[in-house]
Amino acid sequence: MAGTSLPFPDSAKEHVQHRQEVHVVLGNEACDLDSMVSALALAYYLAKTSLESRAAFVPVLNIPRSEFPLRTESAFLLQEQQIPDSCLIFRDEIDLHALHRAGLLSLTLRGALSRAPPLTSPSCPPSGDAALEEAVIEVIDHRPLEREPRCRVTAELVGSCATLVTERIVQGPAELLDRQTAALLLGTILLDCVNMTPEAGKVTPKDTQYVALLESKFPDLPARSVLFEALQTAKFDVSGLSTDQMLRKDLKALSSDGLVLAISAVYVTLEAFLQRPGLQQDLCAFCQRYGYGGLVAMTISFDERNEPFRQLAVFSQHAAVRTAVCGVLERANNPPLDLSPLGSLYPNLCAYHQGNTVASRKKVLPILKDFLRERGTAAGTMHPADKDSCSTTRPEPKDSSAGCGESDENPEDSDVAGEAGALEYEPRGRRDPGRCPRHGDALLEDDAPLPPTPMNSLVDECPLDRGLPKLSVEAIFEKFSHITVVRPSASSSPEKK
Repeated sequence: MAGTSLPFPDSAKEHVQHRQEVHVVLGNEACDLDSMVSALALAYYLAKTSLESRAAFVPVLNIPRSEFPLRTESAFLLQEQQIPDSCLIFRDEIDLHALHRAGLLSLTLRGALSRAPPLTSPSCPPSGDAALEEAVIEVIDHRPLEREPRCRVTAELVGSCATLVTERIVQGPAELLDRQTAALLLGTILLDCVNMTPEAGKVTPKDTQYVALLESKFPDLPARSVLFEALQTAKFDVSGLSTDQMLRKDLKALSSDGLVLAISAVYVTLEAFLQRPGLQQDLCAFCQRYGYGGLVAMTISFDERNEPFRQLAVFSQHAAVRTAVCGVLERANNPPLDLSPLGSLYPNLCAYHQGNTVASRKKVLPILKDFLRERGTAAGTMHPADKDSCSTTRPEPKDSSAGCGESDENPEDSDVAGEAGALEYEPRGRRDPGRCPRHGDALLEDDAPLPPTPMNSLVDECPLDRGLPKLSVEAIFEKFSHITVVRPSASSSPEKK
């Protein structure tokens, strides 16, 4: 992406001033690494090749900026390529609806939005983003489409959408593919395709073809194993996250008429988690903020033999809820969890060692779903004596940054699944078992970090209804006009791109 402000045309501000078109490349609501890099690279390609267009080409990451720290692998790769996150624009920083109403908007969609009902999710009213559908002029996706959009479509079953973006870029002028762009694309494809390991069942011949092409054009790129391991490490790194962020990084939730349970995968030992300063207050605030009646934290770590080590904790301010959830997990036999109680410093938390390491969160969710279904409306009826220090009612999330209807790249897995009285709220996609922090460990199924469950799916109101824009379009492009991307030259001295 050399020679340009990443990846916007230098005259972007002029486009707005003269009320000319803005073409937004919108990533999917998961905003995983593939979504982010595909949006950035595709917007860059369109800006450089659409010479007759009067539009400014702008990539938009479809999450609030506040959610970006949870995408640790994305933050890592951008940092490695000397791309500050100040270059990025997030969904809560641009008013797409205002642009559309002004007749200035065209959209290219990358990924899951094109497979869902028109730009909507179960947590947002149909009147929300559905109006933007008429602005869509292209869809690019690497999963089958559930419906045929009335626009240009590039859809092919490959391991990573970045593969299709790479294919598009290499069909253009040779100078478009610079080292920085190649590094972003290569890292994304490697992560999605589990380092091109056939056993993971993700890689296709086209993925292999374009990884080889990127490596041949830029032989100084990091070795596959080095880049993949670095991204995997970053993906599972929660060291810089708050307790709230750690719990939301990979979260699913189950709901009955009167109770919502959060089930979080946590990527540290339970001992390390319980030693976090202020944990009791953090857990209380987490459940209160998002309306959870209880939390099940399932930790996954690895011993010296690289074998999985699982522990589990149940937290609730309601003694009856805590007792009931612990009881159903202790008595579970399909599968048995083989729980051994551990000591806990906190009166509202029960801790366990989980002897059955094969029983991942994917296996535990049906147990809890059955519990909520049987419990029915009685789950939310608490005697005042059952309440401890914090309210566990279901207020609107105080964090208004929560995105509307996040989704992953496999929306054929429904956002809301379950039977009467027990609804499962989760990102649409479930990662392949191959996507795990250690090679050969097929026990993590969906424990590979997924985008957090959208908080608004647990309340009646969608945050988008309260209005998106924090910056005007003019202010956004003013911001872009001052951005340049710097990366080291061969002599290790910085140079402007």
